[in-house]
Amino acid sequence: MKIEHVALYVNDLENAKDFFIKYFNAKSNQGYHNKKTDFRSYFLTFDDGARLEIMNKPNMSDKDKYLNRTGYIHIAISVGSKETVDILTNKLKNDGFEVASEPRMTGDGYYESCIVGFEGNQIEITL
Repeated sequence: MKIEHVALYVNDLENAKDFFIKYFNAKSNQGYHNKKTDFRSYFLTFDDGARLEIMNKPNMSDKDKYLNRTGYIHIAISVGSKETVDILTNKLKNDGFEVASEPRMTGDGYYESCIVGFEGNQIEITL
């Protein structure tokens, strides 16, 4: 078995799509729009085939996203090298995104950083 895709509701669908394309080289489909419900979505595909569905519909609730909470907490994206983790983290920081944790080697052996990306969603950038 495998996880087929992960889905995420967002307020600004186009900016969320552009974020993943710009920083993580995602490829987007043409999008889907259900005219009856005004539900919209894009499937974003990453180099290894992993997929993220970003979605939007009218009248969604948007609670505060505390960094330490229960439930789904972050998306981890492997960028292939320690150097790329460092470069991408700095690029995101320079573009105004909050760095929740600077690049480092974790106690369980991962080299990673974590940024607070679009709409307060955490993105872990890993080797």
